[in-house]
Amino acid sequence: MQASDEAGCRPDRLAIPHFRAGDGGPADAAAVLSLVLQVIDQAALEHVQPLCPTRSARAQAATGVGSVAEACALAAAGPGARLRQKRIASANATCAIAESAAEESLS
Repeated sequence: MQASDEAGCRPDRLAIPHFRAGDGGPADAAAVLSLVLQVIDQAALEHVQPLCPTRSARAQAATGVGSVAEACALAAAGPGARLRQKRIASANATCAIAESAAEESLS
């Protein structure tokens, strides 16, 4: 939970790209962390790309989008969302945290 510690918040969901939906790891992680698992489709990933500050040529070549973790976070948080934590990568996972516009107005 390094990303949530750095962002100073507690996520309520784990958003993953559609191409990871069949992997067991994300579902297991969501269950262990008591988070809702949300699958983000390709159109949603593409729609939020202009809002993503991090780009990866490798991700672009493999998935069709230059930012996967940030796009998942922003798409899951909904319209008007903003990143609270940019992409953090480890050997096993990459994540980012976004905040919905409604949550931001409560902060």
